[in-house]
Amino acid sequence: MVPSVTLAGVVLLTVLVGLLWRSRQGIVRAPRSAAAAVDWLARLQDAGVEPGRRGTFVQLSAEVCGPCRATARVLTAVAGAEPGVVHAELDVEAHPDLVRAARVLRTPTVVVLDDGGREVARSSGAMNPAQAQAALAALGAGATQDPTRGRTA
Repeated sequence: MVPSVTLAGVVLLTVLVGLLWRSRQGIVRAPRSAAAAVDWLARLQDAGVEPGRRGTFVQLSAEVCGPCRATARVLTAVAGAEPGVVHAELDVEAHPDLVRAARVLRTPTVVVLDDGGREVARSSGAMNPAQAQAALAALGAGATQDPTRGRTA
């Protein structure tokens, strides 16, 4: 009896952790305070990427990451439908110094930059079209953010 109760408890805990993890996928959030430490425009220039006039989705991905490919399709479609928005995908293996500086812990990580190259939003995990649109909405809010603190001024 006790082993079956223990097993049921472990299964329930696993399901709850899985649901919590799934609910956090692709959530758009404000940048961290350390975000100002990354010179995104210089990093894009080094990678041969021209930033968008309105904004840029910078996707940090791994070659063997399934959610990265799905997120790339979503961001390419959204950027293609929005004037002045560019999607740039950077491989984490080719840019380890950027991964450390930007404090990327998992792939895909999407950083949303405004027209000045300032980080206005960030998302980790697979992103759907609604979440990509929410990230674009941060471009409008980015004008009122203090980039040194990552909070609304």
